[in-house]
Amino acid sequence: MPPKRPKSASSSAGSKGRRKGKTIQSPARVEPGHPEDIFPMVLTSATQELFGCRADEDVTGESPYKLLKKDDIIQDIKTRAAVSDFSPVKQIVLDYPEDELLLVYDRDFTYDQSFYLAVTPEAKDRILNPPEPETSQVLENEVNKTPGPKQWISLGSEQEIDEDSIKETRKRLWYKFSRVQRKFGVPVCFSDRNTADAKDGYLECASYQDSRFSIKQMQRDCGIQAVPRLQSSSAQTQWKCQRNIFTQYIPRELSDEEKENILQSESLKNFCNLVTPRVLQALQQEEIMNVFIDDWKALGTAAEDGDWSGKVSEGFMLYQAFTDQNYAKDKKISSINWHPTIYGVVAVALTEKKEERLNEFTTFAIRPSFIVFYSFSDPSNPQLLLESPDDIFAFEFCPSDPNIIVGGCINGQVVLWDISAHVTHLQGTQPSGKKVSVNTDIFDLDDNKENKTPVVHYCALSALESSHKAPVTDVQWLPPTFEVTRTGLPVENKHKISVQVVTCSPDCTVMFWDVRLPKLLSHSASDRKQKGEQKTQLTPYSVPDTFKHLDRTWKPLFRVSLPKIDTSGEYAPLKFSLEQYTCNSDDTSRTTEKADENDESSAVVPDYSQLRVPSAKTLMTLEDVNTKLYIGTEDGEILYTDWKLEKDDSGRLYSAKPLHCYSIHHWLVNTIQRSPFFKDIILTTGGYNFAIWKEGVMDGPLILSPSSEQVCTVGCWSLSRPAVFFIGKEDGNIEVWNLLEKTSEPAQVHSHITNARVTCIKPWTASSKQHFLIVTDELGVVRVFEIPKTLYVPSRSERLSMKKYFELEEERLTDLLKRKELWAKQKKEAEELKKRTELDKPVRSLEVKEDMNMKEYSDYLTMEESILKAIGLWPAAADTPDT
Repeated sequence: MPPKRPKSASSSAGSKGRRKGKTIQSPARVEPGHPEDIFPMVLTSATQELFGCRADEDVTGESPYKLLKKDDIIQDIKTRAAVSDFSPVKQIVLDYPEDELLLVYDRDFTYDQSFYLAVTPEAKDRILNPPEPETSQVLENEVNKTPGPKQWISLGSEQEIDEDSIKETRKRLWYKFSRVQRKFGVPVCFSDRNTADAKDGYLECASYQDSRFSIKQMQRDCGIQAVPRLQSSSAQTQWKCQRNIFTQYIPRELSDEEKENILQSESLKNFCNLVTPRVLQALQQEEIMNVFIDDWKALGTAAEDGDWSGKVSEGFMLYQAFTDQNYAKDKKISSINWHPTIYGVVAVALTEKKEERLNEFTTFAIRPSFIVFYSFSDPSNPQLLLESPDDIFAFEFCPSDPNIIVGGCINGQVVLWDISAHVTHLQGTQPSGKKVSVNTDIFDLDDNKENKTPVVHYCALSALESSHKAPVTDVQWLPPTFEVTRTGLPVENKHKISVQVVTCSPDCTVMFWDVRLPKLLSHSASDRKQKGEQKTQLTPYSVPDTFKHLDRTWKPLFRVSLPKIDTSGEYAPLKFSLEQYTCNSDDTSRTTEKADENDESSAVVPDYSQLRVPSAKTLMTLEDVNTKLYIGTEDGEILYTDWKLEKDDSGRLYSAKPLHCYSIHHWLVNTIQRSPFFKDIILTTGGYNFAIWKEGVMDGPLILSPSSEQVCTVGCWSLSRPAVFFIGKEDGNIEVWNLLEKTSEPAQVHSHITNARVTCIKPWTASSKQHFLIVTDELGVVRVFEIPKTLYVPSRSERLSMKKYFELEEERLTDLLKRKELWAKQKKEAEELKKRTELDKPVRSLEVKEDMNMKEYSDYLTMEESILKAIGLWPAAADTPDT
C-alpha cells in the first residue's frame, strides 16, 4: 500500500499538472479529504471480474496495484453506459495522456472507498515508485557488518574460581576395627527364626536427634544452579505387618537322566494319545471360525430374522467431516444434496447468519455466495464452487441430467447452473492437488491454476420483476413423466426428461417454471447469437449457453396463490411436496423395454438448449396425475391444495382456495417429505413436534408426536427401512424413530452429534452394505455418519407390516372421529333437553307459587277473623248486642 498522505485539497502532482496547462475536469464532484490526483471508486463484483481486480484474490493488501488499459475502460463505458462503474470518470479517462491507468486496492479504506484511481501520470509514478529514505543505505551497511572477535582481558575471575574449588584443609580420621582371635575361621550357620520369638528379633534403626551433640552450622558454601522445579511423590504403603520373603534367582532344572525317564514313561505316551484328537479338533475349529466371538452381540446383525427385541444396536460412526474456513466461515448450511451419480460427492448451500447479514447491511461489504462441492477423495479442499448472485436457500439436481442444477436465492430469483465441463474433476480421475484443465472458451481462465477451486458461473437467472418477492425456501423438479400447461393441466411429456421446476416462497405464491425455449423467441435465434457474441467479447470468461435464452428474461409459467379458507389474506408457504407420478401405460412400458433391449446406452444426456415448448393442443392430457400439493406455512399450518387454475365467469384464471388446512405445528414447518416406500404417506416437522399424514385422509394426521423440549428443525425418511425416520433437534441431537418398536418415544437418541442447531439431514445409499447419513449445522460443518446395519437392513416383511399399521391408524382415526361426532351429538341433545326443561320450569313454578299465595292469604283471613271475634271487634259480633 502507498503511504498515507496528509489530507489536503491539493498535491504536488496536481500543481505540476496545472503548471503544464492541463486541466482535469471530473463530471463527479470530488469530495475533500484526499489528493486531487486520485479518485476513490466503488467497483461491483461484476466489474472486478471483468477487469481481473477481484478484492483479496487478484489484488491484495500486499499487491494492491492493477494497471487497466484505457481502451478497455472506454469500451466498458460505451457498452454499459451509466451502469458502468467508470462512468463518473469518463472525461478523466478520455483526457488521460498514457495508455494504462493505475487502479489501487485500498483494503484499509484510507480514502473511504475500496479502490482509488490515479488520474495523472505523476500520481501513478509516485505510487508505484515511492521515494526511498536517505539513511537506508547507511543503516544497511551497519547492520550487515559482522563484528570480529575481541581479545580476552582478565578481570580476576580465575582467582575466584580457584578459591571456590574444594580442597582438603584438615587431616583425615582413621578408624581401626578388630575382633577376638578365637572367632577367626569359625564356620557361620544361618537358620530361620520367627521375629516374634525373640525380643530383639526385629530392630529398626530409626534416626533421632542426640541431645549430647549440638552442632551449629555457622556458614555453608555451596553452588546454586537454576533448574526446573522438581516434584517428588511416592505411592508406597506403610509396612505394618513384617514378614520374611525370598527370591529364587537360579532355575531348578531336571537332570538329563530324569528327563529321559519321563520321556520313556508309559503315562506320558497314554496322555499324548488321549489329548491329540481333541487338540487337532480345536485347531480345526479355530481355523474355520472365531471361537471367541460374542454370540449375544452378533444377534444384532441378524436382521433378517425379523425379531428385534433384545438385540444390541450400534450408534452412528463418524465417517467424514467437511469444513472450509474460506467459504463456510460465519455461515450456516441451508440445503444439502448428494450427487446422484458420483460416489462421495455432496453439494452444500451456504447462507449468511442473521447477525452477519445485519452487519453486512451496515458495513456494505460484498461477500460472494457459493454452493460448495465436497468429496470423500479430498475432504480438506472444496472440489467445485457454484457462484450465485445471492445466498441460496434451496437447490436440487435435475433428475434427467445431474449436471443441471436449479436453486432459489434469498432475493427471490431462480438460478440455473451447468457443470458438464467439471464432471471428470468431480469423479476424481486426476491426481489430488491438481485441477483438471477445462475448456477456456466456456469457463474462467483462472480455473486452470493449481491449488485453486474451479468456480462455475450461473447459466441463467430469472427476471427480478417476475420472480418471488421473498426468499425461495423450496425448489423441486417435476418428474420426467409429465409436464403442465399454463393453466396447470398435466399433459404427456414427449421428451421424457424433466423440463419444469416448482418453487415456493413466503410471498404467498407457488410458481411453475419451464427451462425450454419459448415459442416466441424461436424466430430470433440470429439476434440471440449476435447478442451472445457481443457478451462474450465484453466478459473475460463466458458461461455455457445451455440456458442463454432464459438469462435475465426467465418468467414463471404460471403462479398459484394461496388464499385463506375462512378469513381474508393468504398463507405463506415454506415447504411443499408433490407426488412423483409414474406412468403406468402399457405402450410406454413396451417402448421403454424395446429401447432398453436395442440400446443399453439409450439414456442420452438431453441438450436443453435445443428444446422448445410444444403447443398444448398437441399434447395428450393425463387424467391419472395427482395435482394436489401438501404445503407447510410459516405459521405451522399444513395445507392441502390443487395447483390447477380455475376460470371465473369472465374467463379469468384464478387459484382456488385450499381444500383443507390443519394447524398442527406451533410454527415454521421445515420438512414435508413423502415416504420412499408409500407415495401417500407424508412426514412433516415444525415447532416442537412432528406428524405423519396419509393422503386422502382429510380428518387429520395418522400420528402426532408429543411436544418435545427442543425444537424439531428437520426430518427425513430412511431409504431402506419403511418404519425408520430421523429427526434433527435444535440442541444438536438426532432422534431415530422406529414405528415397529415404539410410537411414543424414539428408539435411539444420538446426543451431541453437533454442538449447534441441526439444519439439514439427508441419507444416501452408497452400496447394499454401506449407508450414510449427512448432518449439517449452523456452524457450516458437514458431518457424514455411517448408518449401522441394524438401521438400514429391514426386518422380514417390514413393508407389509407398516402398510397394515397405517391402515389400523386410519381406522382408529376414523373411529375416533365418529365417536367425537357421536359425543358432540349427544352433548347437543342434552343441552337442548336441558334448555327445554328450563323453559317449562318457570311456568309451572308461577302457578304453584300463586296457589301457595292464595292459600296463605285465606289462612291469614281466617286467623284475623278469629282474633277480632275474640276481642269483640268483628263487625258481625259487634252488631248482635245492639239488636
